[in-house]
Amino acid sequence: MRQNTVKRALVAFALALPGAAIATVAAAPAAHADGCYTWKRDLYQGRSGDDVRQLQIRVAGWAARGGIVRIDGDFGPETAAAVKRFQTAYGLRSDGIAGKQTFSKLYQLQDNDCTPAHFSYREMDGGCGKGGWSGGPLSATETKANAVNTMWKLEALRRGLGDKPLYVTSGFRDESCNKQVGGASNSQHLYGNAADVTSQTRSLCEIARASRDHGFSGIYGPGSAGHDDHVHVDSRRENNRDNLTNRTSWAAPDCGVSN
Repeated sequence: MRQNTVKRALVAFALALPGAAIATVAAAPAAHADGCYTWKRDLYQGRSGDDVRQLQIRVAGWAARGGIVRIDGDFGPETAAAVKRFQTAYGLRSDGIAGKQTFSKLYQLQDNDCTPAHFSYREMDGGCGKGGWSGGPLSATETKANAVNTMWKLEALRRGLGDKPLYVTSGFRDESCNKQVGGASNSQHLYGNAADVTSQTRSLCEIARASRDHGFSGIYGPGSAGHDDHVHVDSRRENNRDNLTNRTSWAAPDCGVSN
């Protein structure tokens, strides 16, 4: 969990400037967006390309219950439905078309390093206090990209829980760290696809139940062995590199969460 203090500081600085300078600073949102990614056309069903893929990363946490948004660069019905849910969640016109208003909200939510406003690489990288993205089954670049996807789903989950802070207690783990903490040999943490989360304002059962509506195909919480003090969420159904069947696995029996 992180507060976007840099953005707030820029706004405060802009308000303190003389009138002539304020007009210049008012253009800052576009420059900020350029630090990560800027969309240059409206997106809707039938369009394809890297701009669609970038959109899908950011709305994947708004999949239908039990569903996923495939990050494949093709704007199909599941992407349109996720865009609609994103728009509804943020009080925008819900038409499934990603245009100026939708992109403006995404620019507000993303930082220059492409992480969402309330989560950071620091929270997600190298468990056991070591830091870094190497030491897992994938390259560091692939693992870090998976962590970004995970954070955007967490951002959606946070919004779904009323914008209350969520805390990541474990994100990516390399092989040695995973063994040290007793993680499963094929843990999604090894791929950057998983996060263990807690909250000071929401119960673990509230988190587990809400996770069903935010693109997580793996959910383990209260009542599942080893998960009574956190909720584990992951994207195992989208992982084609773990040599496992792509499927949904939900187990938080004390919360009524199951497949």
